[in-house]
Amino acid sequence: MSDFLVQMEEIKKSFPGVHALSNCRFELLRGEVHGLVGENGAGKSTLMKVLAGVYGKDAGTIRVRGETVELHNTKQAQDLGISIIHQELNLMKHLTAAQNIFIGREQKQGMRFLVDDGEINRKAEELFKLINLNLNPRVKVSGLTVAQQQMVEIAKALSFNMDVLIMDEPTSALSDSEIEELFKVIRDLRNQGKGIVYISHRMDELHHICDRVTVMRDGRYITTTPIKEITTEQIITQMVGREIYESHHLHEDTSKNETVLEVKHLARGRAVQDVSFELHKGEILGFAGLMGAGRTETMRLIFGADPMDRGKIFVKGKRAVIRQPRDAVRHGIGYLSEDRKRFGLALGMSVKVNTVMASLKDFLKPLGVIDEVKSKKVTQEYVERLNTRTPGVEQLAKNLSGGNQQKVVVGKWLVRNSDVLIFDEPTRGIDVGAKSEIYKLLNELADQGKSIIMISSELPEILRMSHRIVVMCEGRITAVLSAGEGTQEKIMYYATLRDNAISA
Repeated sequence: MSDFLVQMEEIKKSFPGVHALSNCRFELLRGEVHGLVGENGAGKSTLMKVLAGVYGKDAGTIRVRGETVELHNTKQAQDLGISIIHQELNLMKHLTAAQNIFIGREQKQGMRFLVDDGEINRKAEELFKLINLNLNPRVKVSGLTVAQQQMVEIAKALSFNMDVLIMDEPTSALSDSEIEELFKVIRDLRNQGKGIVYISHRMDELHHICDRVTVMRDGRYITTTPIKEITTEQIITQMVGREIYESHHLHEDTSKNETVLEVKHLARGRAVQDVSFELHKGEILGFAGLMGAGRTETMRLIFGADPMDRGKIFVKGKRAVIRQPRDAVRHGIGYLSEDRKRFGLALGMSVKVNTVMASLKDFLKPLGVIDEVKSKKVTQEYVERLNTRTPGVEQLAKNLSGGNQQKVVVGKWLVRNSDVLIFDEPTRGIDVGAKSEIYKLLNELADQGKSIIMISSELPEILRMSHRIVVMCEGRITAVLSAGEGTQEKIMYYATLRDNAISA
């Protein structure tokens, strides 16, 4: 029996205007966790979607357990024991965990037109035991945490008797404890002889969980190396092929600068409880906390995306009544949601339309006709300024990588010339090179006098970027730290300080 579960050679794949893969190769052994890394747009997800039958290859050879195969759809891949868990989990929220696992393969009873829920629940429980998941299979997916939903996806993959499991950014929305639980499951699967492809932008995870790592860049294969023989710095150098912006910003004291945004006693249910803080001109104000701390919920109240129970918002000293996002935009506030695909972009529209969308009235000719020349020129300026990788401004947003989609959202609010920019997890799901460019951009914006609120679950990122750090726990502010005071240990202490709160 071959030790190779998968061998891919000379793989090519193109989309309109984009050569996504050029002569790529990849191999996966039995009983290994194989890291697959590269910048956004490097072709990692595309290569794995070819292996999973989501995309058909244009050229090249795929061998599974030593036999050459042609994969035209996901069912063919699943029949060969290949499953993929996408970055955006593919579950139906209104169905139970068991129903999601066996959708389309339900056990029937009686006259063969009734689903045997008892049988699929029993089988789901057996799968959950394999991954040490204590979960009622009858619970609807809508009531599960992201980590639990991910475990349901793993159980679903196991139900196909899979040998190859592809995981695309599996930890992007998980807490540290949830990540460790996931790693235990991955190690168990590896010990059972399964092959795991692990796509991640979190460099520190690779040395914790992977046996080998393959680097891709610009749609091409670069190298494969045992993880023990390569450093994080070497991986990053191979990924980006250029020097990246990693220096810590010298944080000037902004406390005496003009107060651009002031929030007083903001509240909504249990999610946000009596939150008060100030944001100064030219300041990057970091918001740290564990999942459920209320950071995003606070920003949605400020932006008018959700109604507040009580509280006041002041912009440049004047009371701002914000009941909906258009009110916030009128007051010079821009919001970059952590879910850029759902709330930040019109995926079916072009880069140009997305860029000018928040400032459309500035691009209208008489009679309401859009000035195509002006909108194209301005969009091109921001594509170049942000180094957005796109074949052109007419490219659909859905065809861009995650990091480049994020840059389009940033460009939208820069065109609007917002004075206050709220960045919610600005680097989630993007690679180190794109992160570097986002960091550089944020510091440039602050130096230009823009005021920035940055929510991040990555403590090194918060510490690197923030002039001050607001820490939240269960809907309350528990600490406000200066750049010099902040440490990872101190932030985690206040992020778990449930019984105390302060008014910033």
